[in-house]
Amino acid sequence: MSRNRDLLSKIGLRLDGRRPDELRRIRCKLGVFTEPDGSAYLEQGLTKVLAAVYGPHQVRGGRSKAQHDTAIINCQFSMAVFSTTDRKKRPRGDRKSTELSMHLQQALEAVIKSELYPWSQIDVYVEVLHADGGIYTACVNAATLALIDAGIPLKEYVCACTASLANNDVPMIDISHQEEIIGGPTLTVAALPMSGKIVLMEMSQRFHMDHLEKVLNKALQGCKDIRQILDEAVRLHVRDIGSSTGWANTS
Repeated sequence: MSRNRDLLSKIGLRLDGRRPDELRRIRCKLGVFTEPDGSAYLEQGLTKVLAAVYGPHQVRGGRSKAQHDTAIINCQFSMAVFSTTDRKKRPRGDRKSTELSMHLQQALEAVIKSELYPWSQIDVYVEVLHADGGIYTACVNAATLALIDAGIPLKEYVCACTASLANNDVPMIDISHQEEIIGGPTLTVAALPMSGKIVLMEMSQRFHMDHLEKVLNKALQGCKDIRQILDEAVRLHVRDIGSSTGWANTS
């Protein structure tokens, strides 16, 4: 934990000028493609993600693989070859990308009203165009927007946020790649902000029990703040649907 002493300046600002409880700038848009049933683009800081949704449609592989009481949620994660300068961090079909696909599926299954589409399949594809920390969280947030654009009924928004500690005891949210490298453990949370239900929680390293609760609470607050931003983007999209505008920004 001693590595993260310099994450906050003497006046309480982070390396990129943010306050500890301040999200990176989020910029997002729904309906960026015409071919999928739903799509979205999201920038969270310098992390940039595209999401596309196809379905509900007939289950691939025949009726024998379908579920009689629910839809199959198929999620696929990938990173563009130009998304990072480190070739070793470009998961495409490897164990890491498979793991992220499963975690994305876990988050989305918690909110999609899949019981409305028995014998069907819903495909969710996310691709990272540029990686700068919080890859999974940006993918969850983008996928949520794409599902809404596709008209898939959701119980509520599912949002994700990261949190960590600065100066060994100050919790901070929405961790950048630089903070991931020089900081301490990072907590990733996917939650349903309105109900307060946590659908996924993962730690890069162990947190001391004295710190875990306050870091978790900070991540959950980040999910609530992100939900508000996504909801504003949805409302803007509905208002301006069919126009060439519709960007939602946060400063």
